[in-house]
Parts: sequence; structure tokens; C-alpha cells
Amino acid sequence: MLNFLQRIGKALMVPVAVLPAAALLMGIGYWIDPDWGVNSQLAALLIKSGAALIDNMGMLFAIGVAFGMSKDNHGSAALTGLVGWLVVQQLCSPGVVAIILNIPLEEVPAAFGKVNSQFVGILVGVISALVYNRTYQVELPAAFSFFSGRRLSAIVNSFVMIAVSFGIMLIWPVIFNGLVDFGKSIQDLGAAGAGIFGFFNRLLIPVGLHHALNSVFWFDVAGINDIGNFLGGTGVKGVTGMYQAGFFPIMMFGLPAAALAMYHEAMPSEKQKAGGILMAAAFATFFTGVTEPLEFLFLFAAPALFVVHAALTGISLFIAATMQWTAGFGFSAGLVDLLLSFKNPMANEPFMLVVLGLVFAVIYYLVFRFMIKTFNLKTIGRVAIDEDESSEYVAGGSDKHVTRARKVIEIVGAKNILNVDNCATRLRLTVKDSSKITDTSVKKAGFAGSIKPGKDALQIIVGPDVEFVADALKNELKK
Repeated sequence: MLNFLQRIGKALMVPVAVLPAAALLMGIGYWIDPDWGVNSQLAALLIKSGAALIDNMGMLFAIGVAFGMSKDNHGSAALTGLVGWLVVQQLCSPGVVAIILNIPLEEVPAAFGKVNSQFVGILVGVISALVYNRTYQVELPAAFSFFSGRRLSAIVNSFVMIAVSFGIMLIWPVIFNGLVDFGKSIQDLGAAGAGIFGFFNRLLIPVGLHHALNSVFWFDVAGINDIGNFLGGTGVKGVTGMYQAGFFPIMMFGLPAAALAMYHEAMPSEKQKAGGILMAAAFATFFTGVTEPLEFLFLFAAPALFVVHAALTGISLFIAATMQWTAGFGFSAGLVDLLLSFKNPMANEPFMLVVLGLVFAVIYYLVFRFMIKTFNLKTIGRVAIDEDESSEYVAGGSDKHVTRARKVIEIVGAKNILNVDNCATRLRLTVKDSSKITDTSVKKAGFAGSIKPGKDALQIIVGPDVEFVADALKNELKK
């Protein structure tokens, strides 16, 4: 079950990757005209172009998840997801629900006005992927052979979604009201709720389930829709963005300062090697907000540091929400999105997040150095770094990916690997037996670490180039 949920989390990265484009378009539009394009045709064009993506995130999720969870990552899987989405949206629209249930339009539950949501998009995407994986290789009799295989998937899914639509008519109002109540219970906590969200957001990183938590607060699942409202200018200034703003001080300042602390606590003989790895990871989190390459450098070596990191993240969100310092992002809380936020009319004193970030940089640096030294935590550079490991991080060119793929095969064994997949930074393997693979052997091969969600599951922390390593690994296994 955990492996299945992680596959959904990985597939969600496909549509989420589109959001930076929306943020860039809308951000430039705001920069040209802070009055939402009223005074500039060019600004209006850019803002509305970005809104086209933000307003249809549910459909993007249905298409992206169906594609991301398909076995062959073929475009036909995306078409199957789109077909499913269109059928559900039509049958579950208020007007059609009123006809099917034979009730007046005004008596249709309010939940059906929110069927165009990310939650329904994810549900449709998952079911569409399951249908596709079961049907894309089915051969029909000769008379119907034209409709075999991938063509069959979309056709079958259109019928499956009729049943799904009737199921949604029964359960969606209950789910919708439950999600709204949950969101409101956290929302009613105000700044404390933002802090709780920030804490658990980081704690779920190791198992890749933070995306599920994020969807409740960032998207229109429980009526909060913090990202959509911030980018769309439909929220409350100083409040909308409270579930995003506190991440900027952590990702842009806190984690890079933690990297500096780990560098200073490294053994003299290992400083140069550790410094190269830490600097690359710190730049990624500062500039783009992609934190996993850095977090996984100390997550397994010093779990206590990761818990402290999660707590400090929660505190940052609490402080930013209390002071009503807000900013938002289309992708993550890095420099690019912060700069775009400065021209967003919904942003409230975003420059104070920089001030808060400098404070957290000092806190992270002092806390990390104190804990590493006091408890003799074995962070990077405090044990010998294998020569092959450091070279893998700094090497360039496509040959690097083939080399790393071959090292995975050496560690895991070609016959032990049943399936290869990946998320943003991790190689996700389905294996016959993960018990024989040790974290030490993974690190000696040049990777940041590994996770074993189950006996048949293994995750190897590769970094931002994981997709290329995964492709290389698939090619090597075919050989």
C-alpha cells in the first residue's frame, strides 16, 4: 500500500512541474502591471495565460497522474486520463446531477460545484492509469483489431468513468464536507495551524507522502487553495500565502546555513570533497527550493537533525503567519519564486521573509554545529568519503549516468530488480529482496543514501538528475 501511495506521489510531480510556467507568466504580468492587467494588454495576456493553467489544475492532475502511473509512460495514457476527466466532469456537473437525481437545481449539494478539483483529478488519474495498465496490450478479434491496445484503453475508460461518476455522486459530498471540516479545523488554528502543517510537511519527506498533505492546503481540495488563491489574487492580503511563506526562510537561508555547518564540522581531510557536494545541494535549495538533495545528506546520518529541521520549519511558518508576512510560489520556495512574489499584489511585506531567513540561517548554523559536535553525529565529511562517491557528484556528461546506473546494478543485482521508477530525486526500485542491500554499500557507490519502504521496495537517493540515471538503468537492464 505504501509503495502504491508513493507511486501516486511520484506521478503528481508530472502536473506539478507545469506550475512554474504559470508562476512565471503571472509573475511577469504582475511585474508589468500590479493592477492585474487592467492597465496593460501585455500584462493581461500573461496573467490570463498563467491562469489557464492554475484554473485547470484538476484536469492537469488527471492527465499527469494517468501518464505518470502508466507502465510505459506513453502519451495514450494521458489521453485515457483526459477522457476519464471529461466524462466525470460532464456527469457530475450540477445540471446533470439534478437531472439524474431528479431534484431541483438549487437542491444539488454544493460539493458538485467543486468537482473540478485536484482531488477528483487525482482520483480520475489513478483509476485511468489502472485501466490503461490492464488494457493497453489487449488484442481484440481481427474484426475489431483497429481498436486493440492503447486505443482500447480510452474506450474502456469512458465506460468505467460512468460507474465512477455514480460513485462520486454518492461519496463526493461526504468526502468534500469531511475535507472542508479538516481544512477548516486547521485553518481555524490560524498561525498555529500553519506551523503544524509545516512540521508535518517536512516529516513526511522520507516516505514521499508530503504531496498528499500539501494538496489539502495548497490546492482546492478543502477550500483553502493557498497557491491558487495567491497566484489568482482571489484571497485575503496578509492571510493567503500563510501556508507557503514560511518555507522561504528555511529553503533559501536555513538549509544552506545547515550545509555550511556540516562543512565546518567535516574532517580537514574531507572538507574539499564534502564542500563540493554540500555547495551544489545548498545552491539547489536556495535558487529553486528543491531541498531533497541536501536533506537526504543528513536525514539518515543524523535523524535527530531532521526532526529539528522539521520543527524549525513549523516555527518559521508560525512566525510568518503570525506577522502576516506572505509570499507564494508556483513551484517551490526558492529565489525565483520569491522575486516573482515581490510584484504580486497578494504578497504582504515579503522582504521581511528575507530578514526572518537571515535569523533562521544563524539558528540553523548554531544548532547544527552544536548537535553535530555534542552528539558526534556522522554527517557528511565526518567519515571518509569514498573517492568514487565524490567523483560521481562532480563528474559531467552523459557517461556519468551510465556509470551510476551500472553501480546500481552492482549494488542491487540485475536479477534482483523487477521494476525501475523515479521521483524528483529518488530512484524507486521494486526488487525481489531488499534485505541484502545495505545503506553503506549505497553510499560507497556515490549515492546520498537509501530507503527500504518494504521487503520488495528500495529507494536510492540520486539527486536532481535521477531521471537520466533511471533511463540509463533501464537501458542497461535491457542489455
